[in-house]
Formats: sequence, structure tokens, C-alpha cells
Amino acid sequence: MWAADEGGRRSLAEQAYRVICDRLVTLQIRPGAPISDEQVANELGLGRTPVREALKRLESERLVIAYPRRGTFATEVHITDLGHISEVRQQLEPLAAAAAARRLTGHDRAELAALLAELGSTGSSDVRELIRLDVRVHRAVYAATHNPYLADTLIRYGNLATRIWCLFLDRLPGLSGHVGEHGPLLRAIIDGDVDRSAGFAAGHVAGFESAIRKVI
Repeated sequence: MWAADEGGRRSLAEQAYRVICDRLVTLQIRPGAPISDEQVANELGLGRTPVREALKRLESERLVIAYPRRGTFATEVHITDLGHISEVRQQLEPLAAAAAARRLTGHDRAELAALLAELGSTGSSDVRELIRLDVRVHRAVYAATHNPYLADTLIRYGNLATRIWCLFLDRLPGLSGHVGEHGPLLRAIIDGDVDRSAGFAAGHVAGFESAIRKVI
């Protein structure tokens, strides 16, 4: 019974984590804003314990920060972090794309093919939907590496990069075009082309940093 209770608590904490993380990454919770575990728990219909566990996890991922006697806040977005984040992603994104191309399973191939079709058919102008599609593509590639440590690391840095991207969305042109750049990457991975997969991933990270730097 205890094991079942523990599993249920983890499931609720994961649910809270995903909702709060999405709000932080897409800046629905603005940088520097206070986060009340009681308010979030009430909104989600959860107890405070899973919400607190989720916030602890988000703190370890640099998305929130807790101060004694002051509370928990969304971390600020510092543009000086762009170079540090890009330095890591420039090394790891090509590594992940190449690994995915080498290790792709039938299930992975079907998932990436579905995302490729979605990229080709999307005409959405909904900013949040496009951002979520971008995140889904990245995470599908990470999952296809079958390296949980690499995937976890890239998810963390991807979240931080997406926050910077969202901060400048109103000044960045062609969001749908940026998301659509994933098409050739997905095709290369599906085809098992290791070198082209790595090249497309490296180019995407470099293009992201360059686009941000042009508007700051």
C-alpha cells in the first residue's frame, strides 16, 4: 500500500511539474513573479505536497528560486545566459541528433514521421501552439537517443533557451519558419543520416543564438 501511495504522489508531483514548467517556459508566469504553492495547488486541484515537490525539481532546473522567509519566485531571464546555454547546446544537440539517427526504433520513426507531417501541415498563428510543437519535436529527438542522461540534460537547457526565445517573441520574425526548420532535421534522422542530422541540429542552435542577438 505504501508503494502505491508513493507512486500516486510521484504521479501528482509529475502532473504539477508539467503544468508549472509549461507556464514558466512560455512566460505565462513572468520572470521574477512569486509562486504560491497554495494557489497553484488550488488551481490544479492538488495537495500542496506534490506542488512543493514539483517546485523543488524546478528549482534544481534553474526555473524557480526559493528564498528563506520570502517564498518562491520564477527566476529572472538574463540575456547573458544565452552564450552559456548555447555553448552547451551547440555540443549536445548535434550529439543527440546523431545518436537518434543511429538508434532509431520503429516506434521512434513513426513518432518523428507524425511530427514531420504536422510541421508540413501547420498553418497555426497561435504562438503558444507553435512553441509547444517546437518543444515536442526537440523532446521526440531526445527520446530517440535512448540516452536518458543526455535527454534530461537537453530538456533542461532547452527549457532555459525557450524562455529567452519567448522573451523576445514580439521582436523575432518568422516564428513558424523557425519551427519549420525542424523538417530537414527530422527527415535526416528518419533516413538514418548521422552526419546530416548533426549538421542540421548545429545549424539550428547557431541560428537561434544569432536571431536573438540581432534583436538585443
